[in-house]
Amino acid sequence: MRHYEVMIILNPSQDERTAAPSLDKYLEIIRKEKGSVDKVDVWGKRRLAYPIEKQEEGVYVVAELTCNSESVAELDRLLNLSDNVLRTKVLRTDK
Repeated sequence: MRHYEVMIILNPSQDERTAAPSLDKYLEIIRKEKGSVDKVDVWGKRRLAYPIEKQEEGVYVVAELTCNSESVAELDRLLNLSDNVLRTKVLRTDK
């Protein structure tokens, strides 16, 4: 198992309070594969450096995960298919 950090930028029409619960269905993939979701941190609505899909702002969420590489690849694939997600970034961290 490896440690990963996933940054997700959600559509600004999404309410900040419902950001973490709405991502819970995607994070269930990690739990099913015997991984763990260590922390989900909602940074809130922030201005983007450049427009993405004609949006000037986005709701930033950072999730820390412990799982295998196949699970995080599947999570990233499903997040990218979602209409509510503007951008994702997966980083492998060494703890």
